[in-house]
Amino acid sequence: MDRKTILDTTYPTCPIRNILARIGDKWSMLVIYTLDRPEPIRFGELLRELPDISQKMLTVTLRTLEEDDLVERTAYPEIPPRVEYRLTDRARTLLPHLNSLIGWAVENSDAILASRTARTQRASAR
Repeated sequence: MDRKTILDTTYPTCPIRNILARIGDKWSMLVIYTLDRPEPIRFGELLRELPDISQKMLTVTLRTLEEDDLVERTAYPEIPPRVEYRLTDRARTLLPHLNSLIGWAVENSDAILASRTARTQRASAR
């Protein structure tokens, strides 16, 4: 999906579809979770903490979160350039919900993985 396209054509004012299209992708919630700290974090450190994300995808994700005022970007006029990221107050209001989702995932991951394995085994036995 085009990350700039957020309005559903059938339900263009649906807040659930609109917001989840932006934060429900593969990386946004992980980036928000990783930025949950009192001090800002530099791009390179974020990249190290999320080793399976590409530099380009991290850039795109941070820009998208910045557009929605979930991430604040501060660039310092130094050589080499220094850019830091931190969560905004709006993003901090999302954290309790994100933490609840993480807790649910931790509680249910073993059962969900077992269900997947069982389904795969049943499908291959056919």
